[in-house]
Amino acid sequence: MDGRFLVEPGQRARIARRDTRDGVDADGKEDGHRQLAEVQAKLAGLHNRLWAEATRSALLILQGLDASGKDGVIRSVFTGLNPQGVRVVSFKAPTSNERAHDYLWRVHKALPVRGEIGIFNRSHYEDYVAVRMLGLAPKEVWGRRPGHFREWERMLVDEGTAVVKVFLNVSKDEQRRRLQERVDDPAKRWKFRAEDLEVRKRFDDYLQAWDDVITETSTEWAPWHVVPADRNWVKALAVAEILCEALERLDPRMPPPADGIEGLTIE
Repeated sequence: MDGRFLVEPGQRARIARRDTRDGVDADGKEDGHRQLAEVQAKLAGLHNRLWAEATRSALLILQGLDASGKDGVIRSVFTGLNPQGVRVVSFKAPTSNERAHDYLWRVHKALPVRGEIGIFNRSHYEDYVAVRMLGLAPKEVWGRRPGHFREWERMLVDEGTAVVKVFLNVSKDEQRRRLQERVDDPAKRWKFRAEDLEVRKRFDDYLQAWDDVITETSTEWAPWHVVPADRNWVKALAVAEILCEALERLDPRMPPPADGIEGLTIE
């Protein structure tokens, strides 16, 4: 990945200006699937080392508007990885117990343990965007949260967690098509929620809220990537490559063998 999807720290994300059908370095869909298989194999090796090393971890934060394809990316990217070392967490509306704590409490306790890759399907960033858009708290509350995110993520990185943040950028037309498909296909109808239509009416406003928070929280230690999400194979390959590069930078190592193993013959 050449950094084309990176939000440079200190620069505006400008999500609305980005091409949701932008491509990757692949000669069409078939070549994209071939490359994805190669990246998955690399990921499996890196993950095996991470799991064996058991001193550091990785966290993939997946965000996007409704029907941007977060579930599909998780299925595509993590095929073939050891399920023991992968944990997916999907954050819903907070429970009464969660509301009784600070808003990051439930997020912090869902972090991957050392050796794991954790995947947040939605995340603490909803505590900025949803709270802002739904008017759940005044601006003086949600306005200070990007600062919390930056420093909290700095702590995670300092403690050995690679934080990878991806916003799946879907167009309004493609979102409409996918939502309609959920209505028309009985096998997908369970995914459809009536409130999705209310959110869709404010598509541009939600995109602006995401632009604001991504701009404020794309840092040197935990930068954002805005990945074009109108084509499934493109976004899967892009996310896989971004995650693979993060794990390569982490460079997990196999632990040394126990004393006395070399030359041992099993009878």
